[in-house]
Amino acid sequence: MNRFSWTALGMALMLAACNASTPNEASEGGAAAEGEEHGEHEEAPLETKIAAKAAQAAGIQVAPAGPGEIADEHEVQGLLTPIDGRIAQVTARFPGPVRSVRAGVGDQVRAGQALATVESNLSLTTYTVTAPISGVVMARTAAVGMAAAEGAPLFEVADLSSLWVDLHIFGADAQHIGAGVPVTVTRLSDDVTAQTTLERVLPGTATASQSTIARATVANTDGLWRPGSAVKARVTVDRQSAALVVPITALQTAEDQDVVYVQQGETYHTRPVKLGRRDAERAEVLEGLKAGEQVVVAQSFLIKADIEKSTVEEE
Repeated sequence: MNRFSWTALGMALMLAACNASTPNEASEGGAAAEGEEHGEHEEAPLETKIAAKAAQAAGIQVAPAGPGEIADEHEVQGLLTPIDGRIAQVTARFPGPVRSVRAGVGDQVRAGQALATVESNLSLTTYTVTAPISGVVMARTAAVGMAAAEGAPLFEVADLSSLWVDLHIFGADAQHIGAGVPVTVTRLSDDVTAQTTLERVLPGTATASQSTIARATVANTDGLWRPGSAVKARVTVDRQSAALVVPITALQTAEDQDVVYVQQGETYHTRPVKLGRRDAERAEVLEGLKAGEQVVVAQSFLIKADIEKSTVEEE
């Protein structure tokens, strides 16, 4: 059993302990629901009763179903790269041996900070090599004792406070994607997301992949967006109105049906629904739900677990 399953089981047991209804009450409520929904059919209870304090402690949240928008999204892959103009090559002004090195790869440096000293062969005096911009040392070739030629690169410093995201768009998708559309970029390392806007679609195609490159910028405030790292992104090319939507977090499955859980007082009812369009955050509801009904939008899996537990106990 995975960690998620243990968590769900633990929360379900807690809800059962705090449940205000007795087994007989739950059975009677289930029988009433069966009578209303299924007539003569004998089925397991499709509801559970949870005290308000227990629901709050478990993090169960509800929200009214209502109109919304469904996004037409394209999922693409991309690569983080430093922004042109924010990379500086630090070179030796005069030829001579390197006498000291004061920064290494990965160090944060400030504009004007000393990176190395070089003894000039021309004047026999030592001069200081400084960082022209603030940023991170990306590369270092300087080493104590090496002979630095005039203009030889000693360091590379890049400002990584923002990065380009180069997204690879394939085939017909390129016809639907242009500057100005919203983009959600996700780090593969920890699934952290960033919201941005597509800035431009580059002319031509990438030679190796034959893809069109679309470019956006992400702020690198935590320093964990790393140049060269692969990312995934959702590009929103259109939004369409829907009369009734619920968050994806509200959806569960029961007996191979899509269901949501509707709150009425302290009782949570299973409601089969017919879904239409969906995106990464919302789903359109075509049948089974009315606008304004209070739907569980957080921790809906706990409601499902509590109902299933009651079903097993009755069997």
